[in-house]
Amino acid sequence: MEWLANIPYVGGPTLTILAFVVVMGVVVSIHEYGHYIVGRWCGIHAEVFSLGFGKVLWSRTDRRGTKWQVSAVPLGGYVKFLGDRDAASSGASEAMLGMDEYDRNRSFPAASVWRRALTVLAGPVANFILSLVIFTGLVIWQGVATERPTVGEMQPLPYENPLQSGDVILAINGQMVENYGDLSTIINDIQAVGDAGNIDMRVLRGQDELTLSVPYFYIPLVSSVTPLSPAFKAGIKPGDVIMAANGEAVNSFEELRRAVEASPERAIDLTVWRNSEMLSLSMVPEMVDYPNNEGGFDQRLLIGVGGQFYFGAASETPSLFTAIEIGAGRVYSVITSSLNGLRHMIMGNISIDNLQGPIGIAQISGATAQTSAFSFISLIAVISTAIGLLNLFPIPVLDGGHLVTYVYEALRGKPPNPRFMQAVMAVGFVLILSLMLLASYNDIMRL
Repeated sequence: MEWLANIPYVGGPTLTILAFVVVMGVVVSIHEYGHYIVGRWCGIHAEVFSLGFGKVLWSRTDRRGTKWQVSAVPLGGYVKFLGDRDAASSGASEAMLGMDEYDRNRSFPAASVWRRALTVLAGPVANFILSLVIFTGLVIWQGVATERPTVGEMQPLPYENPLQSGDVILAINGQMVENYGDLSTIINDIQAVGDAGNIDMRVLRGQDELTLSVPYFYIPLVSSVTPLSPAFKAGIKPGDVIMAANGEAVNSFEELRRAVEASPERAIDLTVWRNSEMLSLSMVPEMVDYPNNEGGFDQRLLIGVGGQFYFGAASETPSLFTAIEIGAGRVYSVITSSLNGLRHMIMGNISIDNLQGPIGIAQISGATAQTSAFSFISLIAVISTAIGLLNLFPIPVLDGGHLVTYVYEALRGKPPNPRFMQAVMAVGFVLILSLMLLASYNDIMRL
């Protein structure tokens, strides 16, 4: 989607706003539609389905009597069911007193506790389903690696490389390679001893076995750039090869990492090869809370680039079941990493500065839209999972808070005291508002 930034009046702030509206529009629409459709299946009438808050920009009423509308502030949405006091389902409205039997039977407060619970739970579940569908589709789009380690798409390099797409890797430095696990182990062993020179590789090309001398796999080839990172702001792009740091040649990502760590709080000057041209870019590394292998976080000095082999694995289209399994694993990974980050934030192990508010999400959306359609669609899936998870937290006003009250009602046979619920809702509202203000403050400080 990098082409979007090159259209007049679409780059910069306009692109950020458009990307944010698309991301939030998709995620919120699916969340609220989950509430709406399950409520309808449960016989509960929806009076209003709104995307956004504030001034209504467009609306129409369907044959069921539901008003569908788009409002001016794209920071959420809501479904207001018949009989609710407000869009947060904070209790029965006064209108319930004068309702006829027909309307009362299809109102939200009069519905059985299990129908209300299903309707509320459907919003977060719809977010998880959206994420699963997106991740599954992306797996099918990308494909999965073939069983035999086979060279796929090759990246252009600033030096000679005899490897070709379709070569089947048989051995590296005399060690046999039968699968991708063998390949990773051998390359990690080479990296551990710091040998970034050429590698002897035996490959099968067609019917012929060849021995080649190829460049080290983990050269400083940029495969990804973190949105809003120092590298992103400096103009580094996927496909760039970093040739030198502060005038010293770098031959591997490990050497680049050491050069970055040697430049705390001061600029690092990089010489970058891009499409046969040499560029000079400068940036100041940032200290970042980075997840480690033990489930915790380490403070690491980073510029925000990721690397991989200079060739991709040859891929094949997976079965639908395999794609769903991988997609579900990615949804689970987003959930666990989010909960782990939140836990460490509460424990004080990582800074609350990591909280992102609407401005931060908008910036990330705009930055991701400039990279690739794949990354942008992946971002929608990640945010959809995060929104679904957030709404399940047992905080009044959120879906999770409502579910807790329904469990109480199911166990006690009656709802909680109305005055108590009003007080709890007020506390929940203040808590959510405080978190939003804190996250927005973080966004402004990052600006």
